[in-house]
This record gives sequence, structure tokens and C-alpha cells, in this order.
Amino acid sequence: MKKILFMAVCGLLVVVAAQAQPLLKTHVETGDVEGVLDGTDLAVYKAIPFAAPPVGELRWKAPQPAKPWEGVLKAEECAKWPPQPERDDVTYDMMSEDCLYLSVVTPAKSVTDALPVMVYIHGGSWKTEHYGGELWQSLARRGVVTVSIEYRAGALGFLAHPELSKESADGTSGNYGLLDQIFALQWIQRNIKNFGGDPSKVTIFGESAGAMNCNILCASPMAKGLFRACISQSGAFMSTMSMVTQQQAEMLGSMFVQQLQKNSIAELRAMDAKSLTGTGVNFMGCTPIIDGKVLTDEVYNLYELGQYTDVPVMLMYNSDEGAVVEIETAEQYKAQMNGLPQNYVDSVLAIYPADTDEQAYYSVRDVVRDLNFGWPAYAWATLQKKTGKSAVYSAYLAQKSDRTVYAKGNRRGAAHADDIMYLNGSFLKEAERYPQEAAVSEIMQQYWVNFAKTLNPNGPGLPEWPVYEEGKKTVMQFNNGASLIETPNMVGIGLIDRFMQYVRKMKAEASGQ
Repeated sequence: MKKILFMAVCGLLVVVAAQAQPLLKTHVETGDVEGVLDGTDLAVYKAIPFAAPPVGELRWKAPQPAKPWEGVLKAEECAKWPPQPERDDVTYDMMSEDCLYLSVVTPAKSVTDALPVMVYIHGGSWKTEHYGGELWQSLARRGVVTVSIEYRAGALGFLAHPELSKESADGTSGNYGLLDQIFALQWIQRNIKNFGGDPSKVTIFGESAGAMNCNILCASPMAKGLFRACISQSGAFMSTMSMVTQQQAEMLGSMFVQQLQKNSIAELRAMDAKSLTGTGVNFMGCTPIIDGKVLTDEVYNLYELGQYTDVPVMLMYNSDEGAVVEIETAEQYKAQMNGLPQNYVDSVLAIYPADTDEQAYYSVRDVVRDLNFGWPAYAWATLQKKTGKSAVYSAYLAQKSDRTVYAKGNRRGAAHADDIMYLNGSFLKEAERYPQEAAVSEIMQQYWVNFAKTLNPNGPGLPEWPVYEEGKKTVMQFNNGASLIETPNMVGIGLIDRFMQYVRKMKAEASGQ
């Protein structure tokens, strides 16, 4: 009897242990796949193909379905980087045009767990970086499935050309990198259940150009229904000066073909990827395109008209975004204003002075912050508040740290990309050395995951974060904790807003609208 009881207890322990094991094996539409264990609580699938390799005749084509495989795909190593310029830590042998893969990190124990899903889109100015840079285990441990997706970059991702437009059924070309992202989100809708995720609870989030991609996906009719919430970190695609039409993009593409001393797209398809995207290659058209399909108009216009996917959003930028740039003299700073109307030059110098070289050193950084990150976030927030119904939450990361991703010189707060360290657990792993940063990291991660779970960042033990209201203390500032402030840097942002309206007016008059 004791032996039977002992065997029963042992059997129960085996069952409990099996139940505690995260999903290390599962099935997707193209075959069986196996991940690796991270700690004792996460299954990590580092490279699952969500599309066919965009090589040969599929170069500069919309993404196509991945082919099924035999046996079990071991997703143990991240796929190679998309072709891009080399740098100290990224060399050509680490790159491949066969790059359309994604990662999945899941704490789920069963395919029926139905956990919220957070899908990360990396930055890199649409020219660089890699989905494998962050797999977001720290967020996944808080009860969400995290996915990081890849997309084509540089000329391979954004070359438009009359020949390519003629090849396509809809007469457009150039937005291949965006089409990759949409294709990946569609794959997630079909397959994420098999990782314990809920396809009806997808939140997209991105940083820098990845955040701009998120803004574009909110504005794109092709991405409608693929996610229910969005988080933007240091980026929005709101500036009219960033917009390129299909016609303009094709002209830039034709110039690129001439620059390479080629005569046709067929000749470009015969070239190696390094020659099209590598170090020293100057492709001027590396930007999303208003093609009438992926993007039907300027994003600002679409938000002004209410023609976008109206989902809850969290919008954040950093206090020292511009610390990635440096100038040496006030004269260099003033020279960068060539081409601005004189009344705007005077206004800029009144808000961002350059009486000394030191003043100019910090002023140029503040201009970069407010022009490229502060104003776009402000425009997104205020337009969605005006034309949408979903909640808008605004945030400002101002925590100063000795540690940074790639800022230069003296810093007065969080630089561009430093937010990644707060969300990936870098500071939590060194909490004794970075106690203030670790405290901010803990708060931010809770807010981010709460938002993905409930569409509201608030939760037990956290400072109450209200929806954004212009002119009120509704912006959550992360600096030695979390506290509410009014929209920061509003004097400069107000000037930029007036300038953007001026540019929009001039542009409309030039086009006869």
C-alpha cells in the first residue's frame, strides 16, 4: 500500500513539474518548432520564419508565405541581421538577405493560457539594427507573450522605381519594410495561440523608427484589426517634411539606379545585397512612402481627419534625446539654421540660445529633442484627443544615469534609446549599483505590462496615471520615481508647432489645395 502511495505521489510530482514547464515545443502553420529554456519559467523561440526569404526574384516584392518544413525546427539562435552598413560589433558575415524571422518569448504553460501579446518593432532609421537586439524576457516574466519582428532595411526595404511599380498588381513600390511588418502581424494573428498568446490582445510597441512604424501602422488601412493598443517610445511619423509620395520615391529610386551605374531593376537584382545596402552606399529614399496602399496620405492629415485605427496609446520621449549629437561652436549651430525664414531664426535663438559655445552645445540637443521627438509626440497626442475616442497616455523619461546606450558627452537626463535599458531589465539586474534607475525600471515595466493586459497602465501600488489633457499635469515623468507634470518643453514645442503649420500651409498652396 505504501509503495502504491509513493508511486502515486511521484507520479503527481511529475505531472506538476510537467505543468510548470513553459511551452518548449509547439506547432505553427508551417511545421513543428522547438524553443530553448530561459531560466526555469520562459520558453524562447529565437528564429521562426514568418515569410519566404526575400531573395532572387522575390527581392523587392511583397512578402510571400514561408514554406513548410519537415521534422522539428530548432529555434535556438537568432537569424542573421538584415543587410546594412558595418559597424564595430556588426560585420557582413553576420548579415543575410534571408532575414524575415521573428522571436517569441512565452511564460505560458499551455496553448490555452490566452496571455496578452506585446510585439516589438525595432528602430534604426529604416537602415540598421536587428530584431534580436531585444527579446524582452523581463516583460514576458510579468505575464505577457513578447514577440520581436524583423523587416527589410535600406534599399532592400524601401526602394521604389517605375519598373517595380509596373511589376506589382497595384502599381506601387517601395514600402517593402512596412509590408514585412504587416505580414508579421498577420502571422501573429494566425499562430500566436500556439504559444499561449491571445491574438485579440496584441499591443505593438517600438522605439525611434520602430515607434514611427507603430504610428504608420495605426494610420494604415492594411494594418487595421491586427492590434488593439500601441506604445510609442521616441518616435512619431507626423512631420510633413518627412513625407515622400510614390512619384518622388520613384524619382529617388531612378537616381539610385543611375548612381550604381546600372540600367534596370534586373541588373540590380543580380547585384549582391552588400553593394545595395553596405557601408558607403548612399540611398536617399530610405523612408516610408505615401503609396495609396500602405499609407494613403500624410499621417498628420489622416489623424486630423480621424482616418486611423483608434486604439489606446502610450506616447513617451526622453529628456535628453539630442545627446547623440555634438557641435563645437555657436557658429556651427547657427549655420544649421540656413534656409529658415528669418523670423523663425530669431524665435529659435530666443528659446534655444547660442550666445556661447557651451550654450549652443546644449541648445542644439534641445532642438533635436523637441523637433524630432517632443513635437511629434505632442501632435499625435493632441490630434488623437481631438478626433479619436480611445485613451491617450503621455510620458517623459528624465532619469539621469551614468549608463547610456550611445549618447555622447555630458548628459542632463535620459538620452535617445536609453528607455530600452529600463524596459529590458538591464538596471534591475544591477539594482545595487543603479538603485534609482532600477526603481524607475520597475515602475515602467509594470505600467507597460498593465497597459498590454488591460489597456490602462494603472495598477496596485503605482502612482495614478490619468489620460492626457493638454495644459494639465497629466504627463507621467519618470525621474527618481514617477510623478505628474504638464507637457514639458512646451515653449519650444509651441514654436515648432507654429512652424509646422506654416510649412503645411506653404505646401498646400504650392499644390493648389
